[in-house]
Amino acid sequence: MRLSRQDKEELSEIRLQKAREFFNDARANVEESRYKTGVNRAYYAVLHAVRSLLVMEGLDCEKHSGAITMLSLHFVKPRLLPIETVKNVKLLQSRRTDVDYGDFDSITEEEARDSLQKAETLLNQIEAVRHELTAETGT
Repeated sequence: MRLSRQDKEELSEIRLQKAREFFNDARANVEESRYKTGVNRAYYAVLHAVRSLLVMEGLDCEKHSGAITMLSLHFVKPRLLPIETVKNVKLLQSRRTDVDYGDFDSITEEEARDSLQKAETLLNQIEAVRHELTAETGT
């Protein structure tokens, strides 16, 4: 991806705003007992946050698994994010896949609320790393 630093930061901010919007949707759905939709939105909030971080390094990936792998290689392995980051993203992805594609799968309120908590933690961690990367460039 060949973007200027400013373009990367602007695209990253757009993706992060989308992540926060999806997270707010997730919270509202869980509060209204729409647990499946809440889990779906929580996962997509995290995916957009991950993509907001990747673009800061000029990285992008169309596949969810590729984005998670890049996150691991470029941010978890160098210890910018905690090791459990990938485990939690994969858990959210698994829950989202189950509720979206499983014919008989359901999600409990406890699992939905856990997904919200994990998503919020991940968003905050990713936003903190993104802020550090932005501060390094002085913008």
